[in-house]
Amino acid sequence: MAYSSQLGFQDAASPIMEELLHFHDHTLMVVFLISTLVLYIIMAMMLTKLTNTNSMDAQEVEMIWTILPAIIMIVIALPSLRILYLMDEVSDPHLTIKTMGHRWYWSYEFTDYHSLSFDSYMTQTQDLKPGQFRLLEVDNRMVIPMESPIRVLVSAEDVLHSWAIPSLGVKTDAVPGRLNQTTLIITRPGLYHGQCSEICGANHSFMPITIEATSLNAFENWSMSMLES
Repeated sequence: MAYSSQLGFQDAASPIMEELLHFHDHTLMVVFLISTLVLYIIMAMMLTKLTNTNSMDAQEVEMIWTILPAIIMIVIALPSLRILYLMDEVSDPHLTIKTMGHRWYWSYEFTDYHSLSFDSYMTQTQDLKPGQFRLLEVDNRMVIPMESPIRVLVSAEDVLHSWAIPSLGVKTDAVPGRLNQTTLIITRPGLYHGQCSEICGANHSFMPITIEATSLNAFENWSMSMLES
């Protein structure tokens, strides 16, 4: 969960988010090294006679500033392509959930459980219980089993939305008439909050997402209770 004055990302709760955090740290180190080198060259040019004719026309220098950026781009691109592949791959999911964006709430359909479906509206401030977060809590949470590959199909009924949960590394556009797909695996139990990340209208900031990760037995009990109600 995010906290006040937070500078970094939320703690990772899925393998994909862990990979994204590692890639962010990797890229940030590359940026730091480049910035340090450029600053050193600028200071050297200001304090010494570095800008002479021989150094400016040297073929070796031109080769270095052509080849070195290409190597840096490869070092950044290869891990990025690996993560993109991992994010797109869905192999034998244990559960498929269809998520629909509406103005302004989300609806969920568990297609593997006799078409279990429900709407998820934001909990009003006056109805919040102690410990719940304003603008992030919903009346019906999306409950899923942890440590299980989950496939989520995302679409919208009216306008563009975006289904995003930062701590899980998930952000998928909900486009009317189009079915997008994402996958997630939650590594530990808990509540994970997100919000619509596409400006979709007047109540854009009032359609949160709350996922509750539980054990398989607790998930089965929840699904049975939802079907009975």
